[in-house]
Amino acid sequence: MPGRGLLLDPFPGSDPHGGAERPVRRGRIVDPESCGRLLGRIADAALGPDRSDSVIVLSHPVLAGAEHRTAARALLAGLGTTRVLVLSSARAAAAYAGPRETGPLLVVDMGAELTEVTLLVGGLVADARQAESGLDDLDGLDPATLPTVLGRTVLDMITSMWRHDRHGAIRGALRKGPVLAGGGALRSDVTEHIARCLGTPVRLADDPSTTVVRGAGQILSSVLRRRPTPPERSGHPR
Repeated sequence: MPGRGLLLDPFPGSDPHGGAERPVRRGRIVDPESCGRLLGRIADAALGPDRSDSVIVLSHPVLAGAEHRTAARALLAGLGTTRVLVLSSARAAAAYAGPRETGPLLVVDMGAELTEVTLLVGGLVADARQAESGLDDLDGLDPATLPTVLGRTVLDMITSMWRHDRHGAIRGALRKGPVLAGGGALRSDVTEHIARCLGTPVRLADDPSTTVVRGAGQILSSVLRRRPTPPERSGHPR
């Protein structure tokens, strides 16, 4: 939030009674009731009891299905906000860490439970691949082999997209350099391995693990700047 930075759940990873609370797994809402409580706590801290004239940005995995997006929208609607913007995590990452020039862009998001590769053309998703595995699944590996295993997952998805690319967009995106996001991009051995295998530089944000949420924040700020405040309201849109 402007002037306040990132607001986190006051009870990260648990409910007030000490029980485990992980309502999102593999990028999907698996416990709507728990997810609603978590979102409600964040909304209370960020917006207070009056949620009118507020806007929330929801980012979701690129290949999240309609059922997941509908469930997420329903939970956010219950917060009493005025408007909800929905966009893919790849578009949010590109907004924060991508180049300013136009053209095809490759976004690689290496998270705890999902790994995604997305090709954006003109800001829209042209192709995407997803592996339901991430850093949490590689905890038991020898640290020396982790970059090779995670890199292979990413390279296999890029190769698959290359085979289906009829217009040279993947080639153009690789020349520009892919954006790397997620916790996996915090590891220099992983990013160096991917850059070496692709033969191209990679783009990293200052804090890759928060690239998506910071990009969503930039998009939200842009929307709020363009939206005029109704004359009868004295406050500022949030």
